[in-house]
Amino acid sequence: MEKTGIFVGTFDPFTIGHDSIVRRSLPLFDRLVIGVVGDNVQKPGITPAEERMQAICHLYAHEPRIEVKPYYGLAVDFARSQGAHFIVKGVRSAKDFEYEREQADINRLITHGEVETLLLLAEPQLASVSSSMVRELRHFGLDVSRFLP
Repeated sequence: MEKTGIFVGTFDPFTIGHDSIVRRSLPLFDRLVIGVVGDNVQKPGITPAEERMQAICHLYAHEPRIEVKPYYGLAVDFARSQGAHFIVKGVRSAKDFEYEREQADINRLITHGEVETLLLLAEPQLASVSSSMVRELRHFGLDVSRFLP
């Protein structure tokens, strides 16, 4: 049986922190699906999903075990649609941990244990890197290339 995990997010933009989570989780799975939140989110100025997906596809073009797909709705529903029993999440801080722990508990309850969440701690040098931070720095005209894979 193929072991499939999903890694979901808005990824606007996909950062070196996201890349770290993908690269560190890939050895755990036969297949990793990166689920890019579709254009249905209410975030002002969000980059169209197709552009975000193309950038991620380009980054992992050499890795056949990685697929990039849009997703809408609950992560557990996306996991089920992909035949995945694992959701991979990155955690940068205690605040992130508490939020993700609560989500994992609810996901476990509503799937009757069918979908498990794996929390990967951010590498220390990446703990402050976030898409929000990158968007803000970009807004003020700073070069953000060192935060992008």
